[in-house]
Amino acid sequence: MTYLKTVIRAILVITGLHSCQPGMAQQPSIFLADPTIFKDKDNFYLYGTGSNRGFLVYESANGKTWKQPADSARHLALKRGDAFGTGGFWAPQVFHYRGSYYMAYTANEQIAIAKGASPAGPFTQDSLKALSGTGKQIDPFVFFDNNGKVYLYHVKLQSGNRIFVTEMKPDLSDVIPGTEQECIASTEAWENTAKSEWPVAEGPTVLKYKNTYYLIYSANDFRNKDYAVGYATSNSPTGPWKKYAGNPIISRQTVGHNGSGHGDVFAGQKGQLYYVVHTHHSDERVSPRATAVVPLKFKAVKGGEAVLEADGAAFEWLQAER
Repeated sequence: MTYLKTVIRAILVITGLHSCQPGMAQQPSIFLADPTIFKDKDNFYLYGTGSNRGFLVYESANGKTWKQPADSARHLALKRGDAFGTGGFWAPQVFHYRGSYYMAYTANEQIAIAKGASPAGPFTQDSLKALSGTGKQIDPFVFFDNNGKVYLYHVKLQSGNRIFVTEMKPDLSDVIPGTEQECIASTEAWENTAKSEWPVAEGPTVLKYKNTYYLIYSANDFRNKDYAVGYATSNSPTGPWKKYAGNPIISRQTVGHNGSGHGDVFAGQKGQLYYVVHTHHSDERVSPRATAVVPLKFKAVKGGEAVLEADGAAFEWLQAER
């Protein structure tokens, strides 16, 4: 039966009928690239790349239907002028740490962290500054390990987009000099289908599951229809990383939409894992990119580390309340 379902799904994707499956008949109504969802108590908050004035925020009680705050002044969780950056507001991540909410984000092709009293913001900085580092740095993801150490995964633009990790100071004020290490570069065929001279690996998210670290990332240029999601594993937060042989786990072949990539992982109301993802606006247009979710699960492997699987057939657009 599993084989038959796989064959049927492949036929649906090839023929373009995949979007007629349950949950996919809807059209996208939220257009945020590089999306992330943060769950706080019983509410969900959605952010992403979409405004040169800062970062828009949507709220939801169920993780499926979304609305912006009634107060129009609060549509932006972080507003230009309140924190570092004059433009290029990309790829935010929101988290709770030591009683406060934080947003790590990209602006001016540098990484900064702002602080807020609420997941909806406003996120601000007392001193408008970026984190230390050399060159252009984008796509932050802050990871808190069980031993109390804090790591900043990010992308450096050097001979391509490459994923690095560095330790952070416990107060999140900056990175710890001398701790930066490279994690992932695009070296496999699926990661550079255009055979570009500037290969791209970006959008890191890190999970720890049963003592194994899973680094989820996207590859190919985001404008490429083959932009897709894979992962690598390690016994350490700093690597070395082994790429999963079954990559990519999310792609246009699995979800039926071009440019599926660069998102983040969150847990739903019942603990179910999801990957929030962006796709191209349509087969003809890249932007504004549309926002959707794909369920994830860990599949046990006898004698080995669990495999992370994505259910492309359950892909679903996020919907804005009208």
